Amino acid sequence: MNKQTFIQILLVAITSYSQLHSAPVELVDELAVKIERLDERTHLVDFGKVTFGNLRIKSDKDQQQNITIHFGEAFQNGRINRTPPGTVRYQKTTLQINDHHSHMATPTANRRNTNVSVNAVLTPKEWGVVLPFRWVEIEGWKGELKPENIIRQSAYLSAWNDKSSSFESSDDMLNQVWKLCKDSIKATTFAGIYVDGDRERIPYEADAYLNQLSHYYLDQDIEMARDSYDYLMKYPTWPTEWASHMIFMAHAEWMHTGDKAWIAKKYPELKSKLFLNKLNDDGLIVSTAQDISRNDIVDWPKQERDGYIFTSFNTVTNAFHIRSLYMLSELAYALGEKSDGARWLKQADQSKKSFNQAFYSSKLKGYTDGASTEHQSIHANLFPLALGLVPDEYRQDVTELLKQRNMDCSVYAAQYLLEALYQNGADQKAIDLITAKSDRSWRHMVESGATITWEAWDMKYKPNQDWNHAWGAAPANILPRFILGVEAATAGWQKVNIKPSTNGLTYAKGKVPTPNGSINVSWENKDTFEITISSTKKIPYELSLPLAKHPVSSSSGVYRGNEKLNFERVGQRWVGEGTLSDPITLTVR
Repeated sequence: MNKQTFIQILLVAITSYSQLHSAPVELVDELAVKIERLDERTHLVDFGKVTFGNLRIKSDKDQQQNITIHFGEAFQNGRINRTPPGTVRYQKTTLQINDHHSHMATPTANRRNTNVSVNAVLTPKEWGVVLPFRWVEIEGWKGELKPENIIRQSAYLSAWNDKSSSFESSDDMLNQVWKLCKDSIKATTFAGIYVDGDRERIPYEADAYLNQLSHYYLDQDIEMARDSYDYLMKYPTWPTEWASHMIFMAHAEWMHTGDKAWIAKKYPELKSKLFLNKLNDDGLIVSTAQDISRNDIVDWPKQERDGYIFTSFNTVTNAFHIRSLYMLSELAYALGEKSDGARWLKQADQSKKSFNQAFYSSKLKGYTDGASTEHQSIHANLFPLALGLVPDEYRQDVTELLKQRNMDCSVYAAQYLLEALYQNGADQKAIDLITAKSDRSWRHMVESGATITWEAWDMKYKPNQDWNHAWGAAPANILPRFILGVEAATAGWQKVNIKPSTNGLTYAKGKVPTPNGSINVSWENKDTFEITISSTKKIPYELSLPLAKHPVSSSSGVYRGNEKLNFERVGQRWVGEGTLSDPITLTVR
């Protein structure tokens, strides 16, 4: 087989996969929220937020119109920014309208993200080209431009249901952040699998995992995560830790759905995502020169690595490998593969012991970047803590180390940083980082007018960045997981943990979709703490409630009406069990 024939076969295979093996997507008609005339020739159309799509334009009259259309993702001085920075999108096209029938107006194709030869995931041919845009300027339109004359055709996952999830709290900024992140996940379903934004439209394993976590907390669909997993198993990318994220994706799918048949099919191929050929006698990954110079990614872009020192023993890549072993062991035991489960568990325990001996510094009270350096990046500490590798006796010191830092990592690593803080009692620090008045927070995105999360915190941190990158949407899962407190306790949500975090808030409420029914939580934190919980199906739960706000020292227990329930005080919380179904209101006094 010659090279040209091989390439043709590969292109056909990729095209077929991208068209046939992705969750169903559709174009949805959306009206403008505002239309204004800028001058005699120009109308400005605002659709309210950025989505991926194009236009359908219809004249009221049987007359010829030659119009120029400007699509924009950025706005400046009352007009579309026609020279936006980085990969922020602007396109211009022309359209001839000869009658009062509908005409599709599509932007010009960008070879990098609409050509299968560069592995871009394609949208259906009948759509024409889609582009992320919010604003449109129409030049040359005769007469009044009305909302029904210009329809945006936005591309979304067909199964998406806006009513599947909700979140609201007493902090309006948190509410805006959650909405931004929900809109981000919805808008970036346009390709049918999780892609990394408009610049490439290519799936990456870490991006897909973060998308998956948030998607599960927003909508009932599970097909998009599965199809993204299948695609990435066929077309893996290059970073070391991204391979581990395939095991993370499979484990997240198992915990969310409890679908043993799906996991059984995927389990054999997951073993290839371990780094058994790179292990030394202590069970640690050894990084090659190629790994050190390129493959060990730690964080992205490179400027977000907090000065990380790369060595032949990398703390971050080892942390991901060890967590993958524990996850794979859980999956093996769930499938009845006891010998495999025991093998992965033994390997994980050995590697974890070696990990803490090699990388934890008692003198520095935290982890170093590698075995041959004393440099302590935030990454060398946030990942071990988030991934459950820090022994109990070290956890407080590592948590304190992180509390002394700010958002010294990218929007990707922020998912793990927030998990580490919430899981170790630093709840307020997590909220402070999300809403910080700096250019490294989701508050900054909201106040900058973003309607889809960015690839990086700001243009100055990644000058070529996309403004439509859902790996930055971590609060979409973080806020319902920790402020509402809703997480699966067992695979398939057969049991649920509810452990709300108040963070100084006076109330929070929301709806979490699960394959085992929707869960509704509403709480108020005043002199007493009151919570109402319900679900559409009966689900056993463990409930962990904060002590009443005033006075904490005399908190007497958990009550349903005047009945005191059998809850045990554990530290600063009351813990008990029950079964969710009809609404239950409990009060901590």
